[in-house]
Amino acid sequence: MNNTTRPTLIILLGPTGVGKTALSIKIANHFHTEIISCDSRQLFKEMQIGTAVPEKEILKQIPHHFVQSNSIFGNYNAARFETEVLEKLQKLFAVHPVVLMTGGSMLYIDVVCKGIDDLPDVDPELRATLMNRMKEEGIERLRAELRLLDPVYHHEVDLRNPVRIVHALEICYTTGKPFSAQRTKTVKPRAFNILKIGLNRDRSVLHNRINSRVDEMMAAGLEAEARSLYPHRELSTLNTVGYREMFDYFDGNCSLEEAIEKIKANSRKYARKQLTWFRKDPDIHWFHPDQETEILELISK
Repeated sequence: MNNTTRPTLIILLGPTGVGKTALSIKIANHFHTEIISCDSRQLFKEMQIGTAVPEKEILKQIPHHFVQSNSIFGNYNAARFETEVLEKLQKLFAVHPVVLMTGGSMLYIDVVCKGIDDLPDVDPELRATLMNRMKEEGIERLRAELRLLDPVYHHEVDLRNPVRIVHALEICYTTGKPFSAQRTKTVKPRAFNILKIGLNRDRSVLHNRINSRVDEMMAAGLEAEARSLYPHRELSTLNTVGYREMFDYFDGNCSLEEAIEKIKANSRKYARKQLTWFRKDPDIHWFHPDQETEILELISK
């Protein structure tokens, strides 16, 4: 099957708050197709307001997949996402020549496009032990351990992300080798074409949209949602912007007003991180969200 007869996966990506949801509906309607969400937190049914899950009316317009499909109490990771999305795409491509995937989770987008290294399964007891240690000893102890076992990955990883740190230690202990030495980064072939469309706005406009969205989340009941999740705050999934700041407020470490400002600041910081990651990818075609006509023309080609 040559490239002109293969199905196409359109990936609509960009920083948080840029306007992906509204445009994704228009694109999906135009091509009479379905949407795969690529948001590593909208996956979880317990996290709705703080992850900006589209409203039910929007979800009803177009079939969405991987939205609130899992629980925070389960074990979910990028490798599982890769497997499940490829299985879903196989079914969708049997009906639709074009499928749309939209979101801003950088790693999850990469695993669908390029694949993920085949690493050994981890003993659940080892994972539980490391998670308990992080809870009792603090993340700094695990960071120091990773620095000794794998200084290369320690230099690369986001040291504020406990999931990445624990996963690297799991592989180090399971194999007896540094995690970084087992990451081949080999791109796996895909049976479909991939077209990446990136959205961006003027920075000040994007920041204002992010700030406004946080205010809308608070008005929609983010505080109550976070309180319902507070007893489970040690779960790595809940180490997420919007929740961890509210947990600090519940712990008495800051006022509500300070927590809200921290959510806004950390959301803007995350948007910058997303753009830094995406700008390294030469295959992304960049547009302003208002360039709907130009985007549809590119896809149609």
